[in-house]
Amino acid sequence: MHVLIDKYIPFLNGVLDPYATVEFIAPEAFTPARVQDADALIVRTRTRINKDLLEHSRVRLIATATIGYDHIDTSYCQPLPSHSHSHSHSPSPYWTACPGCNAQAVCDYIREALLTVPLPRSKGDMRIGIVGYGHVGSRVAAMAEQLGFNVLVNDPPKGLGVSLDEIASNCDIITFHTPLDETTYHLCDASFLSKCRPDALIINAARGGIIDEQALFESRHPCIIDCWENEPAIHRTLCQSPQTLLASYHIAGYSVEGKRNASQMCLDALCRFFSLPALSVNTDQMPPLGDSQPGWLMRVSDQLKAHPENFETLRKQYPLR
Repeated sequence: MHVLIDKYIPFLNGVLDPYATVEFIAPEAFTPARVQDADALIVRTRTRINKDLLEHSRVRLIATATIGYDHIDTSYCQPLPSHSHSHSHSPSPYWTACPGCNAQAVCDYIREALLTVPLPRSKGDMRIGIVGYGHVGSRVAAMAEQLGFNVLVNDPPKGLGVSLDEIASNCDIITFHTPLDETTYHLCDASFLSKCRPDALIINAARGGIIDEQALFESRHPCIIDCWENEPAIHRTLCQSPQTLLASYHIAGYSVEGKRNASQMCLDALCRFFSLPALSVNTDQMPPLGDSQPGWLMRVSDQLKAHPENFETLRKQYPLR
């Protein structure tokens, strides 16, 4: 068996060596020629998984070490059933993601953001609207209540909370925690923003594309953005604008715990699919730890605002919290 792994995914060195030929490669090295003889890929969001990449390969399984999966063409690849093994046959490869792997890390990011930026009123006099009440949103709601905010939730697929219009008109802070798909693309657009209070703080630490960033820029709403459209070619004007109180380079979920969880979930899926014995991640392979002291997010923001053209380099070099 031949497995290709994104070299920025930690905790997997040596784990599969008794069972497979394993190569750790750069995200941009996942090309049709390179994946042709691979049986499985373990990737991140920087690798586009589609027919162009996989059509002439023998790849049977793609595991993405991320919550999001909008980089995977789900009309070409099939979702991996929880019981699936290698004897399950499909005309195209199977894919699996890691829902919830870094939910606590994203929640911690939102907490740091709320404690970093100046708020116009006391927390008890402010409403925070949480759009999406899944792995992350539910944690953010509990955290915000603990800090003293009044919380409103919107999650129509789960039949929970109030309408999006009620979030817009009633909330001082609005934070998005949905997947990115055809129903959530530009969920926060010019129409939504026009219904918001003029000083409502907009936060996106979910997926780039949920917010129409040009509409956000034109609305002049204060904002905090971690996930951007068109990464790494982000909206530099918005990034450097004073209305963007904090800007970061898609690292809200970048914690040691989150990365370990994701690597283990990918490993579990691969072992199950190819009928390997259960394996555990290599916790001896601890990546460098970074700044987690209070004020870390402001320091990250200062980095990106000074050099938005270095988005991808900063992201690759970011030491986990």
